[in-house]
Amino acid sequence: NCSNNYGPYQFPEKLIPLFIHKALSGEPLPIYGDGGNVRDWLYVEDHCSAILRVLEAGRPGEVYNVGGNSERTNLQVIDTLCSLLDELVPDSPHRPHTQLKTFVPDRPGHDRRYAIDATKLKNELSWVPTETFQSGMRRTVQWYLDHQDWVGRVMDGSYRGERLGQSGE
Repeated sequence: NCSNNYGPYQFPEKLIPLFIHKALSGEPLPIYGDGGNVRDWLYVEDHCSAILRVLEAGRPGEVYNVGGNSERTNLQVIDTLCSLLDELVPDSPHRPHTQLKTFVPDRPGHDRRYAIDATKLKNELSWVPTETFQSGMRRTVQWYLDHQDWVGRVMDGSYRGERLGQSGE
């Protein structure tokens, strides 16, 4: 079981890549409710290293929770993202990117907090994430900035045709 993952190649419908794309385009960044919904964030490479550690040393039949030790409100995530975009894209016409934040009605039944206790993984297998939220977010934002062509192909759906063409279908 794991926390919310983020990092390279995440489908752009998810919060972080979607908001990077919207912010770069100058589109509103819709924040549900007051932005106070809390999630624990786990950099994807840390998740992979945790899975490997469990495969190598975990007890068969046991369940391990993988956490990022990085609980943040949605508003904190978006503010971090905007700050990184301001820094990494200094010539953006949309700076400061926080001006794009727009509060929208919350989804009915939206969970206020998702949390995970990864103590067992730490104590039994000596695993903890290597990326902090700040370092993982910096890597993630930079990756999406460096791979805007990939995001574009996913957003416009053209990746589907390329994949079909490669397989001969």
